[in-house]
Amino acid sequence: MHSQTEEDLLCPICQDIFTDPVLLACSHSFCKGCLQRWESHKSLMRCPVCNTPSHQSDPPRNLALRNLCEAFLRDREQAASRKSEPLCGVHSKKLRLFCLEHQQPVCVICRDSKAHNKHTFSPVDEAAEDHKNKLKPILMAVKKNLELFEQVSENWDQTAKYIQVQAQFTERQIKEQFKKLHQFLQEEEMARIAALKEEAEQRTEVMEEKIKGITKEIAALSSTIRATEKELRAADVSFLQNYKATVERIQPCLQLDAPQPISGALIDVAKHLGNLTFNIWNEMKAMASRTPVILNPNTAHPELILSEDLTSVRREKKQNLPENPERIYFYPAVLGSDGWDSGTHTWDVEVGGSPVWALGVLAQSALSMENISSKLLKIAFFNGEYTADSGVALPTVLPIKKTFRLISVHLDCDKQRLSFFDPASETQIHTFTYNSREKMFPYFNVVNDHPFKIMPAM
Repeated sequence: MHSQTEEDLLCPICQDIFTDPVLLACSHSFCKGCLQRWESHKSLMRCPVCNTPSHQSDPPRNLALRNLCEAFLRDREQAASRKSEPLCGVHSKKLRLFCLEHQQPVCVICRDSKAHNKHTFSPVDEAAEDHKNKLKPILMAVKKNLELFEQVSENWDQTAKYIQVQAQFTERQIKEQFKKLHQFLQEEEMARIAALKEEAEQRTEVMEEKIKGITKEIAALSSTIRATEKELRAADVSFLQNYKATVERIQPCLQLDAPQPISGALIDVAKHLGNLTFNIWNEMKAMASRTPVILNPNTAHPELILSEDLTSVRREKKQNLPENPERIYFYPAVLGSDGWDSGTHTWDVEVGGSPVWALGVLAQSALSMENISSKLLKIAFFNGEYTADSGVALPTVLPIKKTFRLISVHLDCDKQRLSFFDPASETQIHTFTYNSREKMFPYFNVVNDHPFKIMPAM
């Protein structure tokens, strides 16, 4: 049973202490939330207690009642706290003081004991307030850490899902490429077997004609031999009478040329099998091309779309991609998949009719930096003007008026030199020299929807 005072502070709807009470015109009060839920089930608003119609869409707050409820709840909490207040484990007295040296609550007897001789004390409520104030900023920092961990966890979940998307996409592309290779090999196999069969048929036809001819000659010779042998078995007079005719018939057989072995009659096996795999591979090169730079989709700005073969890029709407340290966010750019710190490397880029673009190389140490401009060597085209930017000073305007559709980039890591050329006229556009031995990655900045394409190596 509630006390009379507590009953006066109960909301008639929820039967709990008022929360943000409001007052109706009929003088009855209700929790604001309870009244709103009550209204949502009624077509006409009436007081839940006296059923008096109410025309107030926003009843006023009952501040006096709210203060009474808050005071009541505060007193009840304090009373409950006093009932459960811990006692000193040594003297069974209430812990009224806080030892600043030992950082623990003590009773008044503990204060005068040898264990706390010359120690400093403060009232428990003051010490609690001071320590709460110290703890609050720590708690806020921990909450921020929690938010950070939750964000990282969410991104990792997204990354795990995106890994599956990447795996499925890559698997489809691998299967598609091998399907083309299988088709090429199957067609090549069928063509080579057809050529073999055609040669076999031709050579067989020749041999069958040869065999047919020699079979006729063998039959004629056999017939002559049988007739001559018959004459030899005849009586002498009969033999002599037919001798002249017999000699005339058999004599031509002595003048026949003996059949010669047929040269080149067999199939040219060496032609069909010699260097077979090499010849097929050599023919496959005609259907395959090598691109000197392959784009790395894991570095691409979220607004960039890469082609399936990772050789061209264009800008579109932002994609929902997981965050990763390699991705470039500061510019709408993407990097090549390989970087180099030795040797010479050349790639041609078709910039087409894009009015805004930038090409260059980025040092490996910049991959973990938010702003990569200090490690970037690039030439840019904007508003019909070419500029060269090394990231350490203001960009230099280049004295060029021509519009290029194809740019050749030449990186000489050994000489630490980066050059740009117009392949159409074989003229130099600009050359950077740098002082770094770290890997340099090809850099492509695509500002609009005009695609960039890396051309196959010649």
